[in-house]
Amino acid sequence: MSDNNVMKLTKHGHACLELELGGERLLVDPGFYSEPMGGTPNVIAVVITHQHDDHCFEDQLDAIIATQLAAGRPAPKIYSVDEVCARLANSAKARGTSYDTVAVHHGDFIEHGPFTLEFFGDMHAEIHRSIPLVQNCGVMVNGKLYYPGDSFTQPDRPVELLAVPTSAPWLKISDVIDFVAAVRPRRSFATHNALLSDFGHSLNNGRVKSTTEAGGGEFTYLQIGDSLEV
Repeated sequence: MSDNNVMKLTKHGHACLELELGGERLLVDPGFYSEPMGGTPNVIAVVITHQHDDHCFEDQLDAIIATQLAAGRPAPKIYSVDEVCARLANSAKARGTSYDTVAVHHGDFIEHGPFTLEFFGDMHAEIHRSIPLVQNCGVMVNGKLYYPGDSFTQPDRPVELLAVPTSAPWLKISDVIDFVAAVRPRRSFATHNALLSDFGHSLNNGRVKSTTEAGGGEFTYLQIGDSLEV
């Protein structure tokens, strides 16, 4: 693998991921529980897997956009499901701003700068039968990193690096173990985990680690601000 093909991934709290390749950046799910992402340079695109505030948060998007415009760069494209595009259109009217959104669906393939984006799945995992389901699309970046959003949707190919949700009202650890075992990634790391204590991280990370290793892979625990290459 040449250096030109190596992405740097940085975890920014909860479900927010930053991918950097060739000086350009892609952000995934910069939500309410994540670090403030205003000030991040060279953001050409944002992927939002679904409409919940811990993944889609207008204050974050406004700060990201303002940083790009102040640097003389265009506002990033925002790739997301129909419900998020509709939400952001309504927010733009209320805020007197604009969001450059592109609706995506299962099976879509998009090339944007140095990044390729492939989308998987249609719906959020069930929280409870009394709570309506919302749309959700997992994303595969450059055929290497797969992040399912709030779902256990499996991609249709081998995964080099799997972002594994480890804490949420919609998951239980047995489902997480089954998901990791089915995907059999070469590497994995924990995400969607802002609600866990240190004890919770230790317990759930241990399950993801042992399941990844049972499939021949390697697990890495990323603290906020930690990075790895993919």
